[in-house]
Amino acid sequence: MSDFLQFAELNDALAATAKKLEKRAFIADYLSSLAVDDAGRAALWLSGTPFAETDARVLNIGGSLLAKAIAQLSGADEHTLSAAYRRHGDIGAAAADLLYGHAPDQATLTLADVESGFAALAEARGPTPKLRLLLDLLGRATPDEAKYLIKLVTGDMRTGVKQSLVEEAIAEAWPSVSGDQTSTKTLPAAASASAAAVRRASMLLGDLREVVALATANRLADARMKLFHPLGFMLASAVQSTEEAIARFSEEVIPEKTDLTLNEPHADLRREDQAGPPLAPGGGNLSRFTLRAAQLEDKFDGIRAQLHVEPQRSGQSRVALYSRNREDLSESFPELVEWFAGIGASAILDGEILAWNPVAQRALSFSALQQRLGRKRVTADMRRDIPVVLVVFDILYRDGTLLLNEPLFERRRQLEAFAARWSASTAKTTSASHARQTTLFAEPPPAAEFPRLILAAASRLTTAEDLDRAWLEARVRGNEGVMIKSLASLYQPGRRGLAWLKLKRELATLDVVVTGVEFGNGRRAQVLSDYTFAIRDADDPAAPLKNVGKAYSGLTDQEIADMTAFFKAHTVENYGHFRTVEPTVVLEVAFNNVMRSTRHASGFALRFPRILRIRTDKPVDEIDTLRRVEEIYNSQPDKPVDETEPPS
Repeated sequence: MSDFLQFAELNDALAATAKKLEKRAFIADYLSSLAVDDAGRAALWLSGTPFAETDARVLNIGGSLLAKAIAQLSGADEHTLSAAYRRHGDIGAAAADLLYGHAPDQATLTLADVESGFAALAEARGPTPKLRLLLDLLGRATPDEAKYLIKLVTGDMRTGVKQSLVEEAIAEAWPSVSGDQTSTKTLPAAASASAAAVRRASMLLGDLREVVALATANRLADARMKLFHPLGFMLASAVQSTEEAIARFSEEVIPEKTDLTLNEPHADLRREDQAGPPLAPGGGNLSRFTLRAAQLEDKFDGIRAQLHVEPQRSGQSRVALYSRNREDLSESFPELVEWFAGIGASAILDGEILAWNPVAQRALSFSALQQRLGRKRVTADMRRDIPVVLVVFDILYRDGTLLLNEPLFERRRQLEAFAARWSASTAKTTSASHARQTTLFAEPPPAAEFPRLILAAASRLTTAEDLDRAWLEARVRGNEGVMIKSLASLYQPGRRGLAWLKLKRELATLDVVVTGVEFGNGRRAQVLSDYTFAIRDADDPAAPLKNVGKAYSGLTDQEIADMTAFFKAHTVENYGHFRTVEPTVVLEVAFNNVMRSTRHASGFALRFPRILRIRTDKPVDEIDTLRRVEEIYNSQPDKPVDETEPPS
């Protein structure tokens, strides 16, 4: 049996059980049976990625190239391929189905073979060389192996295994020497401590292959931070009202033992050497004092980003920007990389990329920023017309020191010091092309003469009135709302809790009618779960319904099943994946804001729409109108400025 077939069979077993402990045991047993190098490869791939986080290589293989390879190897036509995908809802499983009888019966692929194949695919440039290599790799695979090769290429394993579970399995496979290794149902205390060490090493190194090598040698403590792999982002819980924010924030769980106290007489938090319960002025418990131990920040409407910067021997720093889903954003914002190259200190900063008006010193609309996304080449005109900045609100690493376990008030102090030292340097660039740039704004400073690294403003929360005022002021500045953060909070990558809250009040909802539907993806591949919807245009009797958005969240599985049956029976035009339908189903939708748009006939688009309910009680002639959408748009204090006029 080949190494990779064992890997494929393990993944089939993982997909077949919903029990986390069983999955972990399967992975631990498998990894411990392999040589160290193979165990590292397998651990990395079990987490669903062909390359480590610190590895900049990408496969760049899209669905069309995969479909072409599968069709050539199986002899399937487009209709057969589409039917197989619809049957399985997964291109890897569909490929396995089609390849039976057309693929090798004898398994020969090793894990090292697959690693070499991925390396060659990443190096190849252009669809023709990639297709040739893909055909060679898949052509050597059995159907079951091909299934998981394709799943790895797409990054969609569908086994219910996350990286955190792989990390736990590594700890179970190689527990601490002193640990009790007899229990299989729960991790013993020493092995649990080892799991924490594995997680820490994984976070610092960004490469599960290196983590496995250290774990097998009982040297996890030797792991040291490597930059240029994204750490998980700490997340905030949403609240809809001031009252909810205050009530929920007061319920924040504070550890019983911590080294945080409040310092009289200003009630500012400070570090103490001794551990002990948090105390408020006068000796009260900190949980009764949370409103005075919190800060307010604007909730920005941009792209959350993590900046990594490290000085190099050349005198310029290496710079990278990462998104929340760990994608490298540097290509979309090359000027930020250029400007930040002048920062002469190593750091990891958490912030938001915003399209920026340097005259008004405020953000432009998200729709302006959206024009910068997903482009392989950012033109000089785009850099001039849509300048961008990074507004930073946290610091995770500075000059060799990881700051995740420092409380927010200490991280804020470090961030302020960092911004004071380096923000001005981001107003300059050595790029001659940038020095010649101008902007379209009235009497602007030259493009390279305003800082691209901006410190987010922060204030203390003392009363509910402070929160209301902060929310209104944030909206006037064009931002989404307000963040409320405990000054005692540690930075917990990937965690969402009550230590950070976001107050984003919704605008009025709209009643709309469904005009088009399409099949979803994954487990929704066989149901019509994505709905295009419209409002009424009372001034256009020739085309009274104008599309304004699309939503795919908010309904239950049963409601989606019922809607699928209904829309199949009321289809007007069937285009395969998408179909237009009779406009009879009315939905109530919520959304974050209204934007100008040329994509929809209405001239508007709803940002982040979600379905609240099906309005069986409302006829189509009573849905909301284009005039109502215009009213909501104009009522927004942060509505996007008309692009034909300079922002004011």
